[in-house]
Amino acid sequence: MRIALTGEALIDFTAGEAGSLAFLGHEGGSPLNTAVACARLGQPTGFLTQLSTDLFGERLMRFLERNGIDTRFILRSHAPSTLAFVERTPQTNRYAFYTRGSADATWAPEPLPQLPAECRFLHFGSIALLQEPAATRITELVVANAGRCVIVFDPNVRPSLISDMAAYRARAMNWFSMADLVKLSDEDAELLAPGRPAGALAADCLQAGARAVIVTRGAEGAMLWRAGHGPLTVAAPRVKVVDTIGAGDTFTAGLSVSLLAHGVEHPAQLGELGEGAWREVMRFAATAAALNCTREGADPPTLEAVHAALVQEDNEALAARS
Repeated sequence: MRIALTGEALIDFTAGEAGSLAFLGHEGGSPLNTAVACARLGQPTGFLTQLSTDLFGERLMRFLERNGIDTRFILRSHAPSTLAFVERTPQTNRYAFYTRGSADATWAPEPLPQLPAECRFLHFGSIALLQEPAATRITELVVANAGRCVIVFDPNVRPSLISDMAAYRARAMNWFSMADLVKLSDEDAELLAPGRPAGALAADCLQAGARAVIVTRGAEGAMLWRAGHGPLTVAAPRVKVVDTIGAGDTFTAGLSVSLLAHGVEHPAQLGELGEGAWREVMRFAATAAALNCTREGADPPTLEAVHAALVQEDNEALAARS
């Protein structure tokens, strides 16, 4: 296990035609999507959560196993699975969550699991941080591994689950202080710092303790901020978009996988990575996310598919210059 993720695992029910009550179920949850993407991109990946013994929990466990995820740290519970209902709109996706008393929300391992020595990245974030006792135990797991693993934080803000946004923003600054690498969407940034430029929020994250902050902007690509450096922008590949569910999760996975490929195994190395290497890392992540968008639901690509797409992009760019 080189990458570990902790948080919710749920079933996403996506709406069919506008106004229809017909929904199609997919395995999902931001941490689960990211874990699957990491595994498909070639890195040994483990998942820490609690799954229900109900029919949805069984399906989630089988899905993780089929994708080669290390499930040794997954607990089981008779509590129900978390369910999410997703309605697509031309601009974004709208969500309704059913989380109260669910198996992943009540994850409370005692003692805390000990990550294997070869684990180099630990991801946390998303809606699991809104549920107790899971939120407290996740925070304790992150603190226990700080300095040893590269801590990656993706808030994946879901306002429909947040009753007090001001209090949530205050808590978010604590999570930023625990992270080495922060990945936000532009929607996350606007919800966390309304009316402020993304660069201002990135500066707050860096001041809180993060070593690198990346904000994704959909078809407009992504931007990176680091202390002592100007922002770095990478374009998004042009693809025919079928569905954006899971794109941000796949981008986050691509960051960790590519950083490992560039030799980053400790938090301090994030600051030592040069601009050229960071461009390669972000381009890899953006290409993986773009390929996810060409398919229905969260369906991350394989490492081979990303490499093939990168070669094709290079060939097309070379042909355009000829």
